[in-house]
Amino acid sequence: MTRISTIRRVSTRLVRLRRTVRIDTQRMRENALKSLEDLFILAASIAKGEAKTVNVGGKKVAISMKQRQMWARIAAYIAQIMNSIAEGFDEKTIDTSLAELERMVDEAKAKAEAGKAEKGSGRPSDPEH
Repeated sequence: MTRISTIRRVSTRLVRLRRTVRIDTQRMRENALKSLEDLFILAASIAKGEAKTVNVGGKKVAISMKQRQMWARIAAYIAQIMNSIAEGFDEKTIDTSLAELERMVDEAKAKAEAGKAEKGSGRPSDPEH
């Protein structure tokens, strides 16, 4: 009888563990989706032109049309990640997607900084000159 009792305890603990993992996974999914939704709203507002300037190195820089297009791509990519998480929770895929998103944001940031440097060069294409 001891053996059946031990097997039952293992089985009960396994059922409890599965339930806990399911609940924790769902909670992680909800948190990830909420954070991504916030990022999506920010990226979309930049893409729509609701934000006219960005803060780069402590100075405000106007957002160009090309940069707005880049932020539209970023917003679309965030929506794809959200859809992927909503369908299923695969940590490896999510990590890969978030790394790509980070690369895209870094690229947008670098272009904004390049735009700031170009703006300060006083080139004839600069609308202020």
